[in-house]
Amino acid sequence: MVTRLFLGCGAVGQRLLEATEEWTGETRAVCTSESRVKTLREEGVDAAVGDPSERETLAAFEDVGVVVVAADDADQNQRVAAVARRCFPEAFLLAYTGHDGDTAALRSVADSVVDPTAVVATEATNRVSGEAVGDSLRLRQVLTEIDGTLAVVMHDNPDPDAIASGVAMCRLAEATGTDAEACYYGDISHQENRAMVNLLDLDLRTLGPDDDLGQFGGFALVDHARPSINDQLPEELHVDIVVDHHPPRGPVQGRYQDIRTDVGSTSTLLTDHCHRLGVRLDESVATALLYGIQIDTNEFRREASRLDFEAAARLLPYVDEAVLDRIESPSVDGETLDTLSRAIENREVRGSVIVTGVGSISDRDALPQAADKLLTMSGITCTLVYGFIGDTTYVSARARGTDVDLGETLRAAFNQIGSAGGHADMAGAQIPVTQAFGEFVDEAERDEAIRDIITDRFFDAWYERPRDSDVVTPPRGSSGLPYDRE
Repeated sequence: MVTRLFLGCGAVGQRLLEATEEWTGETRAVCTSESRVKTLREEGVDAAVGDPSERETLAAFEDVGVVVVAADDADQNQRVAAVARRCFPEAFLLAYTGHDGDTAALRSVADSVVDPTAVVATEATNRVSGEAVGDSLRLRQVLTEIDGTLAVVMHDNPDPDAIASGVAMCRLAEATGTDAEACYYGDISHQENRAMVNLLDLDLRTLGPDDDLGQFGGFALVDHARPSINDQLPEELHVDIVVDHHPPRGPVQGRYQDIRTDVGSTSTLLTDHCHRLGVRLDESVATALLYGIQIDTNEFRREASRLDFEAAARLLPYVDEAVLDRIESPSVDGETLDTLSRAIENREVRGSVIVTGVGSISDRDALPQAADKLLTMSGITCTLVYGFIGDTTYVSARARGTDVDLGETLRAAFNQIGSAGGHADMAGAQIPVTQAFGEFVDEAERDEAIRDIITDRFFDAWYERPRDSDVVTPPRGSSGLPYDRE
């Protein structure tokens, strides 16, 4: 068992002790301050009063694998490090220089040296130099120039990534002295999404078609890039800021644009900007951002980049893990269970593919949940579930372990009669019933006719699609459909 021996426990030493308290192995500490030793003992640390610069003091310790020299006094650290190296020649020795300490002298005896001046200088340099930092500073400049309240608009029926990005952009704006509101059109109906907003007490504003947009001094779009595409803003609206990770399917306006398609979520981009601009995030926003990253990268299993992992690591110390667990495991309402029941009852299976209709629904988010559940059935690699809200047919599909691109398949099947798209393993479609199919006498006639059309179109497209080796798969998000609509 490795013993960690802390010699001198100044402010830095105290933080290191706290950071390693859950590690395996034994932790011991020696400090000249009786009050500090008393505090350490109350925190469960095996601490003793003594002079760590004396060999007699250190001789009492055996099997020491790691030595940390971290008093506040630089001269004391230098003396202690020299003695510790003689007493524990095989141990890993980490020494803190303290302010104005002799770094060169410490390096001659320590395996690793922490120089606060160098650390601060490096961090400061990273904050004010480089292309990425310059980009964040341009965002800050645009935020400061907003005259009035900034409307941070998510896509319609926002998903966790859009919600988290919206509230994080508001924090960035407020840090520059600009008022901001996180806004959306539509509904937040998915159980996890509602739980996220309620448990984290996120301040969001619902916009309606009659709201006067002239009350806002500027507009920022998050998790989508163009007004009127996946939102109800007018197409001609002047946009100041766009931050998105989906490839845009048309020209993007905006005084500031950050569209990085090589990352897994927009939450990652907002975390990156907050870090570079030194904006501290409270527990609720940090938790929302981490959840947004997890959802859009499918727990870091789908197209996650290095920046996604780095963003998650920065957020983790500030996350309320208990609340995050509650968000991830919300209660399921009766309608979702009813929808799943109808999906199972009405399923048609061909090979490893299920297509099923659930009739009229009021919560479209029940469709992707049913598609996810059906995908857990033995021998199934693809599921498609559809239902009706008013005059619109909504389609949600999922796939795993297949070399057919699901987004391309739905585009081939339904783009001629509606709009469709998505990713290789998660996609969706919307089909206007009357426009695509004409009038029906009653619901029974509608259900039967549309079942035949959707089933035949999808199976034809699925079994006729080229394999991945034969096609170039479009980049993630090229459909423009947000997570919520898939």
